[in-house]
Amino acid sequence: MRYRGGLLYKTVWPSAFTRRLESRCYSSGGKYDLVVIGGGSGGLACAKEAADLGKKVAVLDYVDPSTQGTQWGLGGTCVNVGCIPKKLMHQSCIVGHHLRGSQAYGWNSVKADNTSHDWSVLVENVGNYIKSLNFGHRAALIDKNVDYIKAKGRLLNSHTVMTVKGKQRETLHADNIVIATGKRPRMLHEVEGMSEHAITSDDLFWMTKKPGKTLVVGGSYVALECAGILTGLGYDTSVMLRSIPLRGFDQQMARLVLEHMSINGTTVIEQATPQHVSRKADGRLCVSWQDAEDVYDTILVAVGRESRLVDTGVEELGVQLDNRSGCILGGFEGEAERTSVNNIYAIGDVLHGQPELTPVAVKAGKLLARRLFSASSLQMDYNLVPTTVFTPMEYSCVGLTEEDALAHHGTEAIEVHHAYYKPLEYALPEMSHQQCYIKVISMRKAPRLVLGIHHTGPNSGEIMQGFAVALRMGLTLSTLQSTIGIHPTTAEELVKLQITKRSGIDPHVTGC
Repeated sequence: MRYRGGLLYKTVWPSAFTRRLESRCYSSGGKYDLVVIGGGSGGLACAKEAADLGKKVAVLDYVDPSTQGTQWGLGGTCVNVGCIPKKLMHQSCIVGHHLRGSQAYGWNSVKADNTSHDWSVLVENVGNYIKSLNFGHRAALIDKNVDYIKAKGRLLNSHTVMTVKGKQRETLHADNIVIATGKRPRMLHEVEGMSEHAITSDDLFWMTKKPGKTLVVGGSYVALECAGILTGLGYDTSVMLRSIPLRGFDQQMARLVLEHMSINGTTVIEQATPQHVSRKADGRLCVSWQDAEDVYDTILVAVGRESRLVDTGVEELGVQLDNRSGCILGGFEGEAERTSVNNIYAIGDVLHGQPELTPVAVKAGKLLARRLFSASSLQMDYNLVPTTVFTPMEYSCVGLTEEDALAHHGTEAIEVHHAYYKPLEYALPEMSHQQCYIKVISMRKAPRLVLGIHHTGPNSGEIMQGFAVALRMGLTLSTLQSTIGIHPTTAEELVKLQITKRSGIDPHVTGC
């Protein structure tokens, strides 16, 4: 446990047993069929798939400390500082939400005015679960005879990787190399005092000291998810947006998400950017923006993520990068993951222009290994990828946004069916449901192909998974509307849609 910048963090130092486990994974030097640089979800999936196909594989993984010094174990962003801890903390908020509404269902042991939350218990339990996943990843590599090397990788040439760990150097030779180094949060270094005093999502889930009053800077899904979690756990939380929320998502849905957060306690500061951060004598942080300022216990920056390919040797080797994003360009010789150097590939967030999602990286990694080492020719399909924003009011979607559908097809070519609804579980506690909304975008002409589905409400991610399958199978509006719903559920509202935006009819629906 360490103290820095007024906040306590955990560093996940390896135990003696873990160090022995790592030494068993590491076989330095030699020649490999595949070397994977990056031990996140995509890199591990690719490595294990190649090993299952009988190939000799090595995985290099090393976590640079965050700006506040936080580090973690094998498994990448998703396992350690992303999807897993985020969803567990989101679930904690859902539990608290239901506790506060439980009296309406006859539960007298819990009263809305005396519920409390212990941040340290949550962080410890989440951290212990993450450590078990770290251990599981190491054990899986041993089981599949994959060499795990806790070091950075630098490309010396198209078939040689130098491992770098402190002053230690080893040279590995590989027929194929996969770069799966992912991205890390971008810090606002240009704002005076920000990089010194602020944290990112790389730190939040490992903080042992409760966050207190928090300012979240950014309108990304990470920003809104973190702000929603902190508000849900009882902390005074503000979110500062420079421009629009959830850029790249359907903006009507994004606004509903933001409205729900505001109604339920998150302060939204729009059209603002921080200009200066300083620490006061009492340890709190003073933030100024435009003509205002306020004092916070914690500042969390979530303004996007960036690749960190410096010192990897990719540019010197001729691997082409996108000038703006700094990510690796793929698509050479007809393969999305193939870089400009024939035997070097990129998967996951570091690959320019593809969805930055764990399941995408996992699927792409597996398919790449099969193409490299078996008779498979199956390419990764990056279209119609579903996703969920785990804000207090969950938002799930698959396919085109309304803005993109209009841009691609025009106003007269598309139809938008929509409805506001009230989840039955919200009825007795009289929970806020004004932003529970469904939108289905389709072509107007037969066969009325469905282009996109958007949903805000409880369990949104669970609902959208099945509809994503249908969309990939060529779902039409008539098929959707002819499907019998499961009653009484939230999901059934999707198959009951009849009202179009074009009609101007009130889209608020009633129960059965």
